[in-house]
Amino acid sequence: MRIVFLLVLLAGSIFYSYIAFSDLNFLTRTGRLGPGFFPRLVGIGLVFFSAWVLLETLRARVKDDMSATVWRDVLILIVLAVGYAVLLRLFGGFIATVIYLGLALTLLNQGRHVQNGILSLVIPSCVYLLFDKALNANMPPALFDLPF
Repeated sequence: MRIVFLLVLLAGSIFYSYIAFSDLNFLTRTGRLGPGFFPRLVGIGLVFFSAWVLLETLRARVKDDMSATVWRDVLILIVLAVGYAVLLRLFGGFIATVIYLGLALTLLNQGRHVQNGILSLVIPSCVYLLFDKALNANMPPALFDLPF
């Protein structure tokens, strides 16, 4: 079952990359980075990593182990994703991502509180700097504006 999932993931990654390369421009008419810049990077990364994991799985021939802990993690991630969508609308991109990563890492990477805290702040900060400052693309707006 894992190999089938990884094949579907690889096919979806290839399709996503095809759309990013065929429909979105890499540069604008003025020579600035266009709407296809970031999706192309994401697409290349998706294809590379999904192919890598598929090849490693085929090499190891690991049998699926669908224990209760795997399903618990899946349920946790689904609940966190729905909660992230709500937080995104209420508090905007930066704050929602900090809260989401903090909760996800606390639940899934237990015992590493300092590492989880650092990642919960550094990753959203880098995303904010990349999109808002470097690419001049706004983060999702908040329903409730925070004073900072």
